Formats: sequence, C-alpha cells, structure tokens
Amino acid sequence: MNIERKNIDEVNATLTLLVEKNDYEEKVEKTLRSYRQKASVPGFRPGHVPAGLVKKMYGKSVLLDELNKLVSDNILSYLKENNVKILGEPMPSESQKDLDFDTQETFEFVFDIAVAPELNIELNKKVSLPYYEITVDDKMMDNTIKSYTGRFGSYDKVDDIVEADVVKGDVVELENGKVNEGGLSVADVVLCPKYMKDDAQKALFIGAKKDGVVVFNPKKAFENENEIASLLKISKDKVAEITGDFQFTVKEITRYKESELNQELFDKAFGKDVVKSEEEFKAKIKEELTSSLTIDTDFKLMMDAKEALLKKLDGVVFPDEFLKRWVLSTNEKVTEEALNNDYPKMIEDLKWHLIKEKIAADNNIKVEDEDLKSFARKTAKAQFAQYGMMSVPDDVLDGYVKDMLSKKENLNNIIDKVIEDKVIAFIKSSVKLNTKEISLDDFNKMFEEK
Repeated sequence: MNIERKNIDEVNATLTLLVEKNDYEEKVEKTLRSYRQKASVPGFRPGHVPAGLVKKMYGKSVLLDELNKLVSDNILSYLKENNVKILGEPMPSESQKDLDFDTQETFEFVFDIAVAPELNIELNKKVSLPYYEITVDDKMMDNTIKSYTGRFGSYDKVDDIVEADVVKGDVVELENGKVNEGGLSVADVVLCPKYMKDDAQKALFIGAKKDGVVVFNPKKAFENENEIASLLKISKDKVAEITGDFQFTVKEITRYKESELNQELFDKAFGKDVVKSEEEFKAKIKEELTSSLTIDTDFKLMMDAKEALLKKLDGVVFPDEFLKRWVLSTNEKVTEEALNNDYPKMIEDLKWHLIKEKIAADNNIKVEDEDLKSFARKTAKAQFAQYGMMSVPDDVLDGYVKDMLSKKENLNNIIDKVIEDKVIAFIKSSVKLNTKEISLDDFNKMFEEK
C-alpha cells in the first residue's frame, strides 16, 4: 500500500492511500473460505456451498470490511511512524472520488487531517506568576472547630424545651377550650419550635416541661399545607378544615449537644490516638486547612498560568474549518449556530490541552498506576468525610478505588486530573512565584471579579 501526504498549509493536509488488489486479496479470500465452512444454503450440505455462490452472497461486504480495517490500520501506523500529531480524527476528503466496489480492484482513498500546531512553551525563572497564600486566621479556625464539635455532637433527653429542641408528644383537637371527643387525635407527633413561622406560637412551647401540656394553633404555627398535613397525618385537602386550637402533651424532649473538645471527639475526627490534646487537635486542623487552601491557591495559579501561556499562542494558527466540520460530523445534536457561538471557548480549551500535553512531553511527566490509585483513594476518603466517616477501613477504601478505576469515564477523568496536577506542580517549581499573603475573603473576591 502506498500512502502519500500532501500539505495544504501548516495545519491542514491530505493523506492519499492507494490500495491495490494484492493488499487485500489474501484476507478477503481467507474470510470467504471461513464463510463457506459456516454458510447454510438450501440445497447444499454445510461446507459444500460453491465458492462462487459464497463470493456472490458475501464478497462485497467482506471486501468493504477488509478495506475499512486496512485503511484505518495503515493511517494509524503512518501517523505514529512519522510522528504526526493530529487534532480530531482523519475525515474522508471532500475531494474523494466515487468508488465502484463491484468492478474496481484498485482503490484510492483520500482523507483530510488537521495537524496540531507546533508549540514552544518556555518555563523558567524569567516567567513570573502571582502566587496567593491564604492566611489561616482565627475566624477560620473557630468555624472549623465548631463544625467538628457540631458534626460529632450527641442527642440528649432533657426536661424543658428550648427553640431548637425536637419535641415528641400526643396531639388532640380542642373545641371551646376542651378536648373534642370526636375530633382529630394523633399520637407521637414530632415538631421543632424553631421552624414555626409565628413567634407567638413558638413562644408557647419555649420553657414547657416534659409531661406538660401546650395549647397551640397549627394553622398559625406553620408555613404551609404540607407541614400541617405531615404534622397531623392528614391529607392536604383536609388542612382547610383545621382552624382551631390543639392540645400538645409533651412526652419527650431531645436536644442536640455539640461535642466537647475531648479525646472522644479527637478520635472521631481524625482516628484513634492521632491527636491526643486540644493543642494537637488545633494544629491538625490548621494543617488540614492549609492543605485544603493550597488546592485553592494552586487552582488560582493554574488559571494565571493558563492565561499567561494562552497569550503566547495568540498568533498560532488552528485548522478552524476542519475542526468545525469534524465536530458537526461527530455530534449530531450540535447545530452550526451553537458551534459558532461556542467555538472560541472550544479553541481556548484545546490550546490549554495542547499546552499541558507539550509540557508533559517535554519534561517526561508521566502518569503511573500508583498515581491513579493514590488520586482515587484521596477522592474516596474525601467523599466519605463529607458524611462524617473519617476512619474508613482500608479494605473498604480499596474496593471503592477499584470500582472508580474500573469505569472508563472515571478513569479518563482521573488521568486528566493527575496530569494537570503534575503539570501545575512542574510550572510551580519552574517559574518565579511572586508570593502574596491574602485573606480568604479577599481571595474569593478575585473570583467574583472574573
């Protein structure tokens, strides 16, 4: 097979493949012989169908399959052997001549390819980027400590009601201040005064004792029909009939109590005996806050690096016509109008992708299996931590990691993120960083201004 490349310009080219009979004949004949052994044709025993009849029945489809495979394999080999980096995928050229697969033995296939532009990315101490170190202040520490004491608090039974308590009791409907014998009666109703819309109704419960009685009006106390229906265990269409007072007999009062700063909290937060004092607890929190904030500062560094490096590509030419044709041909739901609107952002993302690839290739940055497992494990631990599960057994984490990496979409996303993290780490170590201390509020304002 002969492959000829013709450069149209610096980013567009064609590949012409001349496929002759001796390139495909042997494979086609071998496939047809296999078909003959398996073909079931009335009037012929299996394996004894005439070769000519098999060729007439299947010859064209087998030829097309072999040509497609042959062309695809040879294009990939050519691009790899000649180190041609392309954008998108080769597309049948608009100059492709019609082919007659019934009569021709030699075929000429023409494909358009988009050649990735050559990039020159210089990273050294002459390149200067801002780097913001977010200060861990007292407010941040206090809020984080409060989140831990709140997350690992306890529910205690108490004898009198405050606003945020959860109260359980029996409710009966009143008429003229007395129990309505034929009225509504509901056992084990649960409510929280904090969520009552009417302050006067809320005040009726505050200070009430266990086994005490509170007379209140559900229609005044709660915001909407759903709340009243749920409270009284009735349908929404019955809520309109509820207008009078009810008697609530307090059976149980539950209060949430934040955890104290003690060893039990430390163990729940960070694992058994990881920290053993309030000072160590605060030091650990500061360490984690600093680590978490570094993720934010590195993200800002990435944005600034991206902006600076993209400016260096302002004059780089891209195969716009080809890329638009390729996107429309591979995405049926994308309209030409939508593509034209989104194209500038698409090219910006493509440029950044190529920049990261170039930096990785030039500096031998690779992704190893251990990198993927480590990232997946870190992600899994963070997900568990969101639900207060700080000490997840290793075998459980290993199972989640294995599941995450087994899914192609997850794996591709993790590979992209690991490469990006490594590229940012390389940029961080290669350029001059103008370090600036900044408060979290001021740091966040920079994103609001974008």
